[in-house]
Amino acid sequence: MKIHEYQAKELFREYDIPVPEGYAALSRDEALENIKKFDTFPIVVKAQIHAGGRGKGGGVKLASTKEEAEKFVDEIFGMTLVTHQTGPDGKEVKRILIEQGQNIEKELYLSLLVDRETASIVIMASREGGMDIEEVAAKTPEKIIKVYVDPLMGISGYQLRQVAFGLKIPKNALKEFTGMVKNFYDLFVQKDCTMVEINPLIITSDERVTALDAKVDFDSNALGRHKELIKLRDLDEEDPLEVEASKYNLNYINLDGNVGNIVNGAGLAMATMDIIKNAGAEPANFMDVGGGATAEMVENAFRIILADKKVKAVLINIFGGILRCDVFALGVVEAAKKTGITIPVIVRMEGTNVEKGKEILSGSKLELTSAMDLADAAEKIAAAVK
Repeated sequence: MKIHEYQAKELFREYDIPVPEGYAALSRDEALENIKKFDTFPIVVKAQIHAGGRGKGGGVKLASTKEEAEKFVDEIFGMTLVTHQTGPDGKEVKRILIEQGQNIEKELYLSLLVDRETASIVIMASREGGMDIEEVAAKTPEKIIKVYVDPLMGISGYQLRQVAFGLKIPKNALKEFTGMVKNFYDLFVQKDCTMVEINPLIITSDERVTALDAKVDFDSNALGRHKELIKLRDLDEEDPLEVEASKYNLNYINLDGNVGNIVNGAGLAMATMDIIKNAGAEPANFMDVGGGATAEMVENAFRIILADKKVKAVLINIFGGILRCDVFALGVVEAAKKTGITIPVIVRMEGTNVEKGKEILSGSKLELTSAMDLADAAEKIAAAVK
């Protein structure tokens, strides 16, 4: 689960990670009132969306006067902000953060991630912080510092110093910086994060460290033990179909292709998407109904996929185990009756009660195409969309 920058900075404050004075607003009038809280300028007007690259897209502006800040609020609030992470459609700005300007001496990059290959938490840092960090990582990866921390052992003093020396932190800021990184790590572990990022982390002219930006992603599977975080979710920033799927415990991710997928199991979903691409088509979604799905869950999965106008055909790939093929077939029939099927549907089923499942589908008189195996299913789905 992603949250906004201003929400992430509230968490930073809880963990004594320095951030600028700032106030968030959910309306234009509230934003204009927040401007009055600042006695000194410049101040920064920042669009709040779940995407990076806001500065390059015109969503972050530095105001030297109160009048200029009000002008920027009018420009940014309600705008459709397009960045390299939003896609061409962009996102409407419905929240604004107004912050005190800072005297920036140096911009750095700092983040924490889960590294699955080493089963560790990796600290990634660079002296080349700012808007072009992706380019730095792509063209000059040697400028990225990586420190691996065993989560069972926790972070040690030598690892904190390794990051600090790698970033050439000034001597006067060394103690503050290492303490901040320790708090940064504690936040990551205690809140079950998958990624925490500061870009840029600045050194000010008086050698203080400050998180000028903040990005936090949480492990959605761990939210059951963090009830206080659930209220931070902004459904306006999420795909409507993904939000709808989450109501029924369906694992759904919207993609750019035109073949809808219904499978039971994440590994099978990944393999099915590969099969579709190898056949020359493109998956429109990742839809995993899970091993213990009910007929109702299958019905909702089918309904959600058919609501996606990009979908030109549907591939059903089920291996019956806990989810029996006959239960799945009943769900498909109910979904078809309620939604109406106007596009090709290819079905490949194997496993528990597969013959009974095939009988249910054939007896429904629905226009479904059976596949003998995965290769046959891929060939038929590719032909259907072409």
